[in-house]
This record gives sequence, C-alpha cells and structure tokens, in this order.
Amino acid sequence: MSRSTVKDPAKSKSSETFFKVLRFIGRYRFLLILSIILAAVSVILQLYVPILFGNAIDQVIAQHQVNFEMMWYYLSRILVMVILSSAATWLMNVINNRMTYQTVKDIRAKAIRHIQVLPLSYLDGHSTGDIISRIIADTDILSDGMLLGFTQLFSGIVTIIGTLIFMFSKNFWITLMVIVLTPVSFLVAKFISSHTFQMFRKQSDARGRQTALIEEMIGNQKIVQAFSHEDEALEQFDEINDRLQSCSLRATFFSSLTNPCTRFVNSLVYAGVALTGALSVISGGMSVGGLSCFLSYANQYTKPFNEISGVITELQNALACAARIFELIEEDVEIPDDADAVILDQVEGKVTLKDVDFSYLPEQKLIEHLNLDVKPGQTIAIVGPTGCGKTTLINLLMRFYDVNAGAVCVEDQDIRHVTRDSLRLNYGMVLQDTWLFEGTIRENICYGEKNISDERLDEICEAVGLLEMIHQEPEGYDTVLDDKASLSIGQKQLITIARAMVEDAPLMILDEATSSVDTRTELKVQKAMDLLTEGRTSFVIAHRLSTIRNADLILVMKDGDVIESGNHEELLKRQGFYAALYNSQFEEASTNM
Repeated sequence: MSRSTVKDPAKSKSSETFFKVLRFIGRYRFLLILSIILAAVSVILQLYVPILFGNAIDQVIAQHQVNFEMMWYYLSRILVMVILSSAATWLMNVINNRMTYQTVKDIRAKAIRHIQVLPLSYLDGHSTGDIISRIIADTDILSDGMLLGFTQLFSGIVTIIGTLIFMFSKNFWITLMVIVLTPVSFLVAKFISSHTFQMFRKQSDARGRQTALIEEMIGNQKIVQAFSHEDEALEQFDEINDRLQSCSLRATFFSSLTNPCTRFVNSLVYAGVALTGALSVISGGMSVGGLSCFLSYANQYTKPFNEISGVITELQNALACAARIFELIEEDVEIPDDADAVILDQVEGKVTLKDVDFSYLPEQKLIEHLNLDVKPGQTIAIVGPTGCGKTTLINLLMRFYDVNAGAVCVEDQDIRHVTRDSLRLNYGMVLQDTWLFEGTIRENICYGEKNISDERLDEICEAVGLLEMIHQEPEGYDTVLDDKASLSIGQKQLITIARAMVEDAPLMILDEATSSVDTRTELKVQKAMDLLTEGRTSFVIAHRLSTIRNADLILVMKDGDVIESGNHEELLKRQGFYAALYNSQFEEASTNM
C-alpha cells in the first residue's frame, strides 16, 4: 500500500465528529444563516473604518494646511460605523449562544433517550460515572468549543475575504505577496492541530474514569472507611489523577504552540507589508493615508488566523468530547419489538420456560436446557449459591436479556414476540437494592400507578408496616425524600414493597426483598409479602430459606442448572443440597441466639 493511501485515523475521526455536530446544528439553519449575515455586516463595517481613517489622515495636507471640515466628516462616519458594527456583533453573539445551547440540549437529550433503549448489557459493562461524564462534562466542553468556534469562524472567514477585496482595491502586488505567504500560517496550524485530537481524546477518557472513581468513592465512603481502605483508594485516585494531568499537559502544550507559531508567521507578513508599503510611499505609488489603511487591513487580515489558532485547543478538546458522546449515541440499541409483536393482556400468571440456554459470554456457559412450567398463582422460590444464575433467570423473565436458545413464554406467548412494555407492566418487582428518587413518599410509592386513593394507600402502607412511620413525618405522604432523609435501609425496602403492591401486577418478582431488614421487621415484611403474592404468580429469590418454606415450588440452582425441585418438606426429606443449605442456616441461627 502506498503512503498516500494511508489515512490518518485521528484526522478521520475528528472530521467525522465535526460533520456529526454539523447535522445537529443544521436544525437551526435559520439562526446559522442570520449569524453569518450579521458577521458579514459587522466585518464590512469594521473594514470600511480604515478607509475613512486613511481619508481623514490625508486631510492633513501640510503644516497649517488641514481640512478640518472633511476630517470631522470622516470621523463622524467612523463613529456611526463603530456603533453599528458593535450592535451587529452583539446580536450575532446572542444568536450564537442560542444556537449553541439549543444544539447541545438536543445532543444531551438524544443521549438520554438513547440510554433508555440501550440493552442492559451495555449499562452493566460501563461504569455509571463514565456515562454521566459523557452526558454532563463532555457536552459542557462541547458547548464551550462551539461558542468559540461560531464566534471566531464566521467573523474570521468574512474578515479574510473582505480584507482581501479592500486590499486588492488599494495595491494589487502587495496583496498578492500577502496571499502567497498566507499558506505558511495554515500549514503550521494544520500540522500542530492534526496531532492534538488523540491527545484530547485520551484526556476525555481519563476524565471519564476519574468521574467514575469519584462516584464510586463518594457513594461507598462508609465501606471505604469501614475497611480502612482510604490510603488504597487515594492511591488509585492519584494514579488516575496523574494520568489526567499528564494527558492534559501534553494536549494543552502541543495545541498551545499553534497560536505563537502562527502569530510569528503573520508578524513576518505584516513586516513585509510595512516594508513594501513604505518603499511604495517613497516612490510616490501610495499616500501615507493609503499605507496606514493598508497596514490596518494587513493586521485585520492576519487577526482571524491568530484568533482561530488561539481557540484550536478548545476546538480539538470539544471534538474529542463530542466523539465520546456520539459513541454513546451510536451504540446498538436493544433488539426492537417485532413489527407484529402482540400486546400482552389478560394475564393469569402462567409462565413456561422451554429448554432455555443463556450465557453472558459465549465461552462461559451459565444456564443450559432449563425447563419450567409455572401455573397461575404459584409461588416459585429460587435458591442456590452466589453466581448460580438466580438473578439471571429473573433478567430472562423480564426480557432484560434474550435467551440464546429455547423460549420463555407467558400465557403460551413467546415473550420475544410480545411488546416489552406490555410484558413488564404485568410484572411487579422488589429488588435487594432499594431505589428511591428525590420526591415525596407518595410519589415514590405511587411510581407505577398515579391514580390511587388515599384510603387504598393507607391500606397498603398499613399492611407493610409503613403507616406509623409515615404519620410520624411532619408532612405525611408529602414528606420529601432526598439525600438528607433519615430512613433506614429497612424502611426504604418497605417503601419499594408498597410500590409493588400499588402496581397490583399479576406476576411478581422478589429478589432478596427481605435481605436488608432485621428479624423483627422481617416478620412484618413477610406478612406483607404473603399479601403481595396472594393470588399472583411469584418468583422469589431468597438466601434466608426460612422465608420460602410456604413456596409451592422451590428450585435449587447450581452452576446454571436446576439440581433439585419440590416443596420445602419434599426437599428436606431428600437430604440433598437444599437440606444441607437449610440445616446450615438453622444451625447458624441457633448458634447466634
């Protein structure tokens, strides 16, 4: 392969990202066109000012020979031009601000919407902090770069074109010399900027990793301190922080070379214009006012190159951050519902698993040839050691993941041919990890069902043992839950159980729902759970085997296989794996009494 056919991947990536941003900006093409027009008006007015200054200077004919009337005429026109140019520039900046933040708002909204349809495997495989960094920090940096880009780009292009036109009208040969020397400045800027994109990309990646680590440390600070892991956590942070510092310094250093290098080249151009123009004045080819005007144009001609090169750091940084955002936006979404997918309604609770195979990684088998036939209203308990596939089975039931082979059916309907929304609306769920959002107690409990009476809400909260706690709060159901809310883990879990009862779905999933409560609270919760599962098909994952003794069917899983099944009494009589688990917990409980 010849050298000329090899593409620079960094340059290609930067260009692709630039055009992706342009597609979002294209939605506001009216504002874009208006901004360009205002930039042209502002620049043309500014470029006309040197001509007026030159004419004013030429009114000084000789000592004691000054045409003050014409001089004041030109100066008054200069004042009008400056005011109009300033007004156009201000309005252009207002439009650029609106266009930038509207575009960034659209990109951020698209990223959030895309997250809603990403497969769970993507979210499981990426840290929360890194995703947050892409949506918040990277979009902020993109907006800063776009503001500088719009402001400098439009005005700069019009300034360059306008000054060339005015300069040609004054002196063709000097202007031609300026044009010949201009590519040197371009080549210098291009060479440096083409090597900085990858550096800024590494900086953005390091920033994302740092955000993820900070989010982990702050969210789990109690655990860090409980295990005296502060020094190790700080060492890990220092390592990432040093990497970010190194990437930032390298990126900023190399990109900062652009401005002084281009300024040096442009200064040589200006010096050449001054020398050539001075010789032209001496030979009578140009007036002093004309030279003053030409030098002003030469300065304004090189100014856009200096300004644009000065913001290349921000532009490269913005494009690197934009690339990370678009990587998120362009991730493959979860397999969409079939075009002929049916809406699952009138669910009685029949669930069937037919020869199901599933693994997260092809080389690591997890669930193989799993068959299960659940009748409406049955309670199915799933037990086994950590990593045996209990939670994976729940993910398959909810279609957070699709099976590799076989089928999961609800009411004899393969759930792959059912709309996800209708499937999940028929499930209530209580997980081990409590999830409460910032809002009132009422809003948290009624998360899945807004139209519920206070009487029904009281009944549910009374059933789960929450009513007394709620009445003790100063605002009752309208008490706002936030980071400062002094709720115990058990109370938070009770709220999630009440949330599931409000939803009143025919299918129920309880994943370690009582693991976070004490023994006394567990008795209340268990009573509430009995009410919650009554008349519903329920799948219960439990480590406390005492809570599932009344289950209709207990599945004992190990290494993805169901090695035992039956009710509590049947499994104890077999003296197998379940009996060993149950007796070990009973002995442990007796020892701790």
